[in-house]
Amino acid sequence: MKVANEMEWGRSFLSKKTIQALGFTLIRLIALFTVLPILGIVVYIVIKGGSTITWEFLTAMPRDGMRAGGILPAIIGTFYLMLGTAAFSIPLGLAAGIYLSEYSDDNAWTRLLRIAIISLAGVPSVVYGLFGLGLFVLFFKFGISILSASLTLSIMTLPIIISTTEEAMRSVPYQFRIVGISLGGTQWQTIRKLVLPQALPGILTGIILGLERAVGETAPILFTGATFFLPRLPSSPMDATMALPYHIFVISTQVPGMPIQIQYGTVLVLMVFVLGMNLIASLIRSRARARRQW
Repeated sequence: MKVANEMEWGRSFLSKKTIQALGFTLIRLIALFTVLPILGIVVYIVIKGGSTITWEFLTAMPRDGMRAGGILPAIIGTFYLMLGTAAFSIPLGLAAGIYLSEYSDDNAWTRLLRIAIISLAGVPSVVYGLFGLGLFVLFFKFGISILSASLTLSIMTLPIIISTTEEAMRSVPYQFRIVGISLGGTQWQTIRKLVLPQALPGILTGIILGLERAVGETAPILFTGATFFLPRLPSSPMDATMALPYHIFVISTQVPGMPIQIQYGTVLVLMVFVLGMNLIASLIRSRARARRQW
């Protein structure tokens, strides 16, 4: 009887190990089929646009309706838009996320507020563009400018930063708050010196996701700040600017006879721009995780 039970247990154990191995194999295949198309797209863009990337293409002003010269104003304009978006959205997003996580009561008002924030994260970007056109361009009379586009992109980015900041703060164990208060610190001192550093990796993830979405959007800047051909650099926040996403859209759909290499070269520059942001954020997150105490 004992031998029979041991044999039954052995068969059950082998069956569970087989099922587990099959499950892991299936997960690996799914991951492979997910990653391969992305790698294929990246390799295809590099092959098609790599020959276009020259020093002149990256640093020269455009000429001949963008059929010659470079894309320096579009690169600088995209960088300015990213800085403007970060300047407005990061402080507001962090403040709102900290308030919802640490200071607000769990009542009907805050629950409604969270639902509204989540809903705003799914609003199409063209709606934000029309909103920015009506509010910043026409009502406040900022005109078609970097300022109008940055404010519009900031509103679009805020829901992502707020949600991820709140979740990152809530993920920090409550014991950190108890220790800070018990040592005589105020609530804000505890949040600033103990909770925020521990939540930094998650907060950075939300900030980068939000800024990446802003950098890659076309519709909001189409209505508020971008122009196609501007062979000079903007001199103030009230100037219009070229931007890589809008530039890619126009040369791909509106300019007849545009060499395909220039289109893919511009896409490659934007892709490197976004991947560079990801790389910097990953390095900062890795260092923050290494210092995390839980």
